[in-house]
Amino acid sequence: MKPRDIADYVFLAVTWGFSFLVLLKAVAAFGWIGVVTFRCLIAGASLWLAARLLRHKLDFSMGWRPLAVVGATTVAGQLITLSYSTPRIGTAMAAIFVAAIPLFSMVIGQLWGIERITAPRLAGLALGCLGLGMLVGFPSAEPTPEFLLGCASSLASSFCAAFGSNYAARRLKAAGSWEITIGAFLAGGLMSLPLIVAVPVPGTPQPMDFLYLVILGAGMSALTYARYFRLVAAIGPTRTISVEFAVTAIAVLVGTLLLHEPLSAMQMAGAGTVVLGCVLVLGLAPGVRFG
Repeated sequence: MKPRDIADYVFLAVTWGFSFLVLLKAVAAFGWIGVVTFRCLIAGASLWLAARLLRHKLDFSMGWRPLAVVGATTVAGQLITLSYSTPRIGTAMAAIFVAAIPLFSMVIGQLWGIERITAPRLAGLALGCLGLGMLVGFPSAEPTPEFLLGCASSLASSFCAAFGSNYAARRLKAAGSWEITIGAFLAGGLMSLPLIVAVPVPGTPQPMDFLYLVILGAGMSALTYARYFRLVAAIGPTRTISVEFAVTAIAVLVGTLLLHEPLSAMQMAGAGTVVLGCVLVLGLAPGVRFG
């Protein structure tokens, strides 16, 4: 990879890895619906404003429908379920579930004819499912209904992300990364806005809480997704999506070292099994033929 590609890769890994910590702070202040709604609207608006200031021409000729689908899945669906699950199962567990996105992506890609499941990838899918079972079935403490619901929500988050990414690969190939990011985040924010009636903001946020929200929206959403889509075009989707492994490693370290979140030995083994399965699914294992 070129130096710029390496810099973007490291930036994504570190920023998304620490985003779980900021997410916990923002959810506590704005609620798990409010934080997604405001985060999305800030992300879309800030990137649109940056495009205007930089005189970057935007082309939305693809129409609103495909952007709405990506906004409903990759943005609103993924972020709502992630915001719900993270406080309930911890940043480390939530990050490990995020690493399972390639497993869902492979299955969806096979069903849609985007890619073919080979024997090594099928083995990777089996390992990933085994690892997820180890994560859910062997927690460090007695599993509660809330813990299991959080795990299910994390799985739903990964599925939404995989679905939206595959849909974008099919329907938005010709669209620019700025247009996809702006349209999807604005659509996701508008879709989640009515849900605040059912899950209102729990109290009066403090000035620092608004700073967390801006960091999430402008820095950890708008800026990162623009760089992510640029990286996809530069080095390809398979190599780019491998950044989730680094994100998981950083987030697990943040959760265990800074937040003192417990992980059982079996869960650590399950995390390694998930990563190994994703390595096979993504075709990153050296010396193994995936074609």
